[in-house]
Amino acid sequence: MTAHPATAPTAPTAPGRLRAAWKNAHAAVPGVPRWARIAAYAIPFAVLPSSLWRILTVVFHIGDDGPHGRGQLPSWLPGPVYIVALSILSELLAFTAIGLIASWGEVFPRWIPLLGGRRVPTPAAVLPAALGATILTVLWTTAFATSLFGLTIQGDPLPADSPSESMHGWRLAFFNLTYIPLLLWGPLLAAVCFAYWRRRCASGARPGR
Repeated sequence: MTAHPATAPTAPTAPGRLRAAWKNAHAAVPGVPRWARIAAYAIPFAVLPSSLWRILTVVFHIGDDGPHGRGQLPSWLPGPVYIVALSILSELLAFTAIGLIASWGEVFPRWIPLLGGRRVPTPAAVLPAALGATILTVLWTTAFATSLFGLTIQGDPLPADSPSESMHGWRLAFFNLTYIPLLLWGPLLAAVCFAYWRRRCASGARPGR
């Protein structure tokens, strides 16, 4: 009987490595309450509809035929580039909420120079998260409240080319449906921040920590 040579383990493929990295980035550490996990996972999904709406309507002109003003954008910055960058940045900021339940929110990843492997100081995560939750809650609540009266946050009348003024019917309803979830961003972040602070304080108070 011929012995078959042992098969060498194959290296994980690029999609496999990507799935593993995705799973590790989103995996909650022990001690995270279920409600905090749900709240953290919900934040990127609350931001996603408005990001997709901006890209589809401004870049691909899907679902919105009306013109949009450039606002205060400099002349050298193309509008579509700004919209795509704003949408990506919004999703990245929303994703940082996952760090409040995952291991990389408690220990700096190894690839960060000088800090890799060190524990994240609790205030370094809690203070920015709490400040961000406050700003987001005030910002979006004010924006929605003033838009109901046809005003900007500064109290000026909404320009004629703003979405809520230039769109009607199903387009306006679709616009509102994509932006309404942003009202949840601040409160959800505040809840996850509180759970993080409570867990880290309880962990630091244990004997031997």
